[in-house]
Amino acid sequence: MDSADSPTKTQAGEDENYSLLCQAHEEFNNSEFDRCLELLQELETRGESSGPVLRHNRAVVSYHKTGCTQHAVLLKELEALTADADVPGEASSGLSLKQGAAAATVARYNRAVIYYHRHMFGTALEKLAPLVARLEALEKAMAALVATLQLQLLLATNQLNRAEAFLDYLQYKLNLVATAPSSNPTDDPAGSTSASPPVSTPITVVSTPGGTAVEGAVPGLGGSLQLLQLITLVLNRKPVVIQEDGTPEYAALKAQQYYIMKDFQMAAKQLMRINNECTQAGNVTHQLSTCIANNMGVIHLRVRHYAIAAKFFQNALNFDQQLARNLRQSTLQTMSSARSCEILYNLGVAMLHLRRPKEAFQCFLVPVKQFHSNPRLWLRMAEACIMEHEAKLVEEDRQSQAGSTPTTKPYATQSAGVPEPTLEFAALCLRSALTLTQHYKTKFHMSAVSSEDVEAPEPKDPTQESWRHPQDNNFCNPSKPVSLESLENMLAAIYAAHSFVSLRLGDHVTALEMAEKLLACERLSDAHKLLGHMYAGEALMLMDKAAEARDHLDPTFVGTLNAFDFETRDWQLKSVDAAQNVVRYNLAVAMALQNDLPQAKSLLANLNHSLVGGKALALRRFIDLKMGPVPAGTPS
Repeated sequence: MDSADSPTKTQAGEDENYSLLCQAHEEFNNSEFDRCLELLQELETRGESSGPVLRHNRAVVSYHKTGCTQHAVLLKELEALTADADVPGEASSGLSLKQGAAAATVARYNRAVIYYHRHMFGTALEKLAPLVARLEALEKAMAALVATLQLQLLLATNQLNRAEAFLDYLQYKLNLVATAPSSNPTDDPAGSTSASPPVSTPITVVSTPGGTAVEGAVPGLGGSLQLLQLITLVLNRKPVVIQEDGTPEYAALKAQQYYIMKDFQMAAKQLMRINNECTQAGNVTHQLSTCIANNMGVIHLRVRHYAIAAKFFQNALNFDQQLARNLRQSTLQTMSSARSCEILYNLGVAMLHLRRPKEAFQCFLVPVKQFHSNPRLWLRMAEACIMEHEAKLVEEDRQSQAGSTPTTKPYATQSAGVPEPTLEFAALCLRSALTLTQHYKTKFHMSAVSSEDVEAPEPKDPTQESWRHPQDNNFCNPSKPVSLESLENMLAAIYAAHSFVSLRLGDHVTALEMAEKLLACERLSDAHKLLGHMYAGEALMLMDKAAEARDHLDPTFVGTLNAFDFETRDWQLKSVDAAQNVVRYNLAVAMALQNDLPQAKSLLANLNHSLVGGKALALRRFIDLKMGPVPAGTPS
């Protein structure tokens, strides 16, 4: 955030006022805020014509006087300043700021910084837009401040393509950044073409532009822009050389580069090296500890070490809570460092993999308030509800077999104010996920980049509007932008879960509709193809349409499925043989409903898998009863 800066004398007759303003600036730098306010008040009583400048500086000094915690008061004053200004950045009369920018320009910038620190990135982008539109007209130091914040906001909102285009604009048009050191362009970055896991959110330690509130010192901006430049290139999977300077920021970025290249072992070693070096130097902060613990958790989550990942996420959460115990009384820097939502999101995913749905559901309740437009988050909440419901059914079945009275109680009427992991709430989550995913699929932007374009890229177009053209499919914040394949896989998962929940709730029409939409999806995996036919067949049988159900339960299609797709999934069907037994059993049920008892009985005779063995035996005995008594000497 920019502040009360040292003045420049603009008129020969203002020597005395200029001297007072210089003295006020010196008192501000010495943290003598009361004396600084007195000098600014004296300037105002002298009839100094730079009213907006003095008003802005007085608001900033008062903010520092209160310990940099009353940002709401400062924001209100900045809003009033920008509202009074006709044109942003218009030259003001009288004493001017050190950077030559008018009070309204600096107020707009400071206002955007406050929104950035409060994690209101969309609002910050909106408030900063007038300054970005006039970036070339701003004085160079002020332009560097605005460019740094704009790039930071684009990265925070996962607009990676636009951030890279904006970086080119800064480099080729404004000459604010130099060319980043890159590796040999002929080398093929083998691991850089695949997307990072969408369920986890790595955190990179980045110094925020302008510091906490008012240190907007321009000499440090070169380093900030250079770091943001490297972050942008790394996140866009560009071959770039990261030369560490001994700071944890560059070292953490190197670890993230290893992670993106799928070198998870080196990424973990890099993070541990940062932790050891900072511990020995005695400069470990809660923010750094939070970053390292979360990123270590993300690495272990990627390699399916779910218990270890959950432990790291819990440690990161503890560090984060120590960092921001009372956000209402925290400074803006502390507020911007809080990452509880992202960490709880990651912890919830780990808990799902550990089959602890209650804990996962509670974790997801916090980030869904901030990332409510993320369809994947709604799907994860629905999965937690389904897993909890199925666990209750298994427990009730176990207790009934043991002859004891079930201790679990049916769900009471759900309160709208207290969400619970029920199937009813899962249905609501899936509707939200489905609506959002269908909407985003219509807005999905396909980048038309061919291999020829890669070999001979077009010249850069360093114009003000060119960097606004690239689009980003950042539909799942805080995760990185999604690919079309990932979006279609998510849509298939939503259809499958929606069909299953509808079957459990007795909504057979919706279950059939979702199953049919699942089967109509493009790039459908073999596992989802099997689920679609199974759910459609079950829904039709429950609707007394057994003849139509038999079309979905033809065992021949199971033989064409890929066995690897079953073996690598976390579910009970670990082989094609298991899938064949399940489909044949359901087909036998459909035949029994049509009174085709002999054929159903012959089909059941070959079912011996543990998944359906007990159910097949019960159905066979039911068929025997329907067909009449068994002749003497004939085994049943």
